[in-house]
Amino acid sequence: MLKEIIIEQRFTFKKEEKLKSRKLIEFLFKEGKSFSNFPFRVLYLLIPQNHSHLQTGFAVSAKHFKKAVDRNRIKRLSREAYRLQKSFLTHALQTQKKFMIVFFIYTGNEIPEYKNVEERMQAALNRLNKTANEITDANT
Repeated sequence: MLKEIIIEQRFTFKKEEKLKSRKLIEFLFKEGKSFSNFPFRVLYLLIPQNHSHLQTGFAVSAKHFKKAVDRNRIKRLSREAYRLQKSFLTHALQTQKKFMIVFFIYTGNEIPEYKNVEERMQAALNRLNKTANEITDANT
């Protein structure tokens, strides 16, 4: 009985949640809206239908980080911060029956500490949640 009451939440980042489609990425960069939340630039777009309610991609500039190991570390930190905090945004999109694609571009000049990435990711996800809710309210 107690097991039924406690719903186990899994913090995963599955394959279908990753933004990999070249067409969707090009469409996002062409039609999407963006905001800056240093050290991230966030591009987002609500789309009519998709196989996942929230798809996300991450990028780091090779201009600022010449070594691939540094770029990969920043992307790994960003994905981890996103994975642990995305649940409220995913839940909000599911209840509203909305589909969103998001792309996080790291614009900083130095390799960040995880705590800083986590704080800025939380602020960005809160803003995305607020934006999704405003769009829903405007449509009703």
